[in-house]
Amino acid sequence: MPLSMNRLWIVATPLGNPGDLSPRAREALTAADLVLAEDTRRTARLLRECGIEARRLLSFHDHNEAERQEGVLRLLREGRCVALVSDAGTPLLADPGYRLVRACRKEGLAVSPMPGPSAPVTALSAAGIPPLPHSFLGFLPRDAAGRDALFAAFAHVPGALVFFERKDRLKESLAQASRLLGPREVAVCRELTKEHEEFIVGRLEDDALLPDELLGEITVVVGPPEWAERTPRAEVLLLAREALAQGGKPRQVARRLQEATRGWNGKELYALLAGAEEKANEDEPQD
Repeated sequence: MPLSMNRLWIVATPLGNPGDLSPRAREALTAADLVLAEDTRRTARLLRECGIEARRLLSFHDHNEAERQEGVLRLLREGRCVALVSDAGTPLLADPGYRLVRACRKEGLAVSPMPGPSAPVTALSAAGIPPLPHSFLGFLPRDAAGRDALFAAFAHVPGALVFFERKDRLKESLAQASRLLGPREVAVCRELTKEHEEFIVGRLEDDALLPDELLGEITVVVGPPEWAERTPRAEVLLLAREALAQGGKPRQVARRLQEATRGWNGKELYALLAGAEEKANEDEPQD
């Protein structure tokens, strides 16, 4: 069925693999009178890779959205077709554009989504963490205080949390999340759909989870709260004695204990291990 062209199309583009561009998205990008792109250089590269020659490409991002909006609305009023794309994935979820969509709705101008790739959904589908319910937090705040406030606000919200973070802030942000959200599963999803795609799955409280160097675009999925599933103290004490009996460095012992329990953070387990070790020494027969 041919596309209805007198409207604003919200077009999802590939996360990394050009083969994920849908036939309808290809048709819209080819036929549109104007393609609005967050980064015109990145979009132009995608269009070249897909063999698409756009009629006109214009930047549309956080810093110029307000000044561009009236010109775009004028084209739509004239019955023209405009396609809006983000750098990758589904527009508006963590990108500019919702003000333009809202303005179109207020004027009765047609807006239609063209679904396709989405980093949060893609990460949830393959992370192995319960996906429902979930909350998408977008890009984390740049400052530590802002991240603390965000994590604190969602600490007791049921379900998984999904967010984007820069590679150079990731370790710090996960440490903050562990402190404020408590023990949880986590999946660090890197370079989704690309050649070097990787899922690093483990525990949020494991500070050795990530390598020193982590490249590429990153989506993080944090599992739902586990406070309701907290392992009873008596059981943890028994497991602590077993972990100590197996031997190993303190970090290794604590990691084995974390893997065997739920609802206990690292500080609590280290303190409990120290107490269990002291008790074991007191129980040893004296010469």
